[in-house]
Amino acid sequence: MHAMRVRPFIRRTLVALAAVSLAVALPARARAQAPDVSATGKLASVKVTGSTRFHSDQIVPSTGLSPGATITKDDLQRGADRLAQLGTFATVQYRYATADAGVEAEYQVTDAPAIAVWFDNFPWFTDDELTAELKKTIPLFDGTAPEHGTLLDDISNALGKLLESRSVHSSVSHAIAIAPTTDLRVQQFRADAAALNIAAVEFSDALAQSDRAIHLRLPDIVGQPYSRSLIELFEFEQVRPIYLSHGYLRVKFGPPTARIPAGTSNSGITIAAPIEPGPFYAWNRATWTGNSAFGVLELDTMFPLHEGNAADGVKIEAGWQAVRDAYAHRGYLDVNLTPVPHFDETAKQVSYAVSIAEGPQYRMGKLVLTGLSIEGERRIRAGWNIAPGAVFDKGVYDEFYSSGIKQAFTGLPFNYEKIGRFLQEDPKNATVDVLLDFQ
Repeated sequence: MHAMRVRPFIRRTLVALAAVSLAVALPARARAQAPDVSATGKLASVKVTGSTRFHSDQIVPSTGLSPGATITKDDLQRGADRLAQLGTFATVQYRYATADAGVEAEYQVTDAPAIAVWFDNFPWFTDDELTAELKKTIPLFDGTAPEHGTLLDDISNALGKLLESRSVHSSVSHAIAIAPTTDLRVQQFRADAAALNIAAVEFSDALAQSDRAIHLRLPDIVGQPYSRSLIELFEFEQVRPIYLSHGYLRVKFGPPTARIPAGTSNSGITIAAPIEPGPFYAWNRATWTGNSAFGVLELDTMFPLHEGNAADGVKIEAGWQAVRDAYAHRGYLDVNLTPVPHFDETAKQVSYAVSIAEGPQYRMGKLVLTGLSIEGERRIRAGWNIAPGAVFDKGVYDEFYSSGIKQAFTGLPFNYEKIGRFLQEDPKNATVDVLLDFQ
């Protein structure tokens, strides 16, 4: 847990201040009624300001302070420490003053970054049920979680109690993970002792139900311990490409739900996987802007699709990569393609407006070699096929790395376990140095 420095700060009022020196001249009434907070005093009120995510009454319970209780200055500090340790707040400060009713405490906070919560293997509940129950028991849970802090333990403990309500005895752990379909960081919660395996997957759409390629890959998840991450990754990597290849470019996958057989605790569960394929689209065309190294006809021929063909999303993505590779062959290492789709819902066609930022055309700079013997370096330089000052062909570079290096060592023992490689670009001079490190 990251340590947070918590500082008190003082508010000067006409009444009295808890930390003001006795030498300061104050109104007599204030001096007489002000409790010495360094010793004891009655807490008249406590509030928290500064958060844009939570109200004061949601945060105050986490301080451990209650109006009417007798407190000391150490109690106020401990309240600040509790807030700091939650992980919910980036900074915590506090101030206090005395009034006729007692000590008035105010904590000022700023919100820390929060990330989405991911419930990975809780098939007994829906996400909505888990979220609703956590909001009931944890005032500072809003559907997201901090990256660290004691609030994460509070959530884990609350989830453990929910599992107990279903006669599931398991601790719950948490860790930062990457969501399988978005590449976003999430706070993942897992039931450590969940023993349910996936027995079957039922897709809602006919294409997934009948596709042979999908069914050949089902053993990747069937028989495995239940995990939403595993299921959604399977849908993204194995099922989604099938729909894209059939022209269903707007396919959507709903959250998978689990059906647990009644009266059993350790038998397999059936997963319902909802799929909305969306409309079928045919390929229309791509229009190009920003291109000078290649003409429109050259770019068009890099696509294996013709007007009226199914808009095969896999081939479309391969087409963009073919364009990038073609530019890299001509030395344009920084080329950037921005394809923007336009869906014609009447004709059920898709076309793309593709903006190309070519960047500089790089030429070969230096070939830098490390870790080689004299003979080894001689052979590598002899086998390298891009002359200094020539247009840098990345395809030649990749092929040399994959096979040319070993060919250069024909007749000699090849004892290198790892070869590090790096392209050091100089955009200003449009040159690139090749660095190969033999280890």
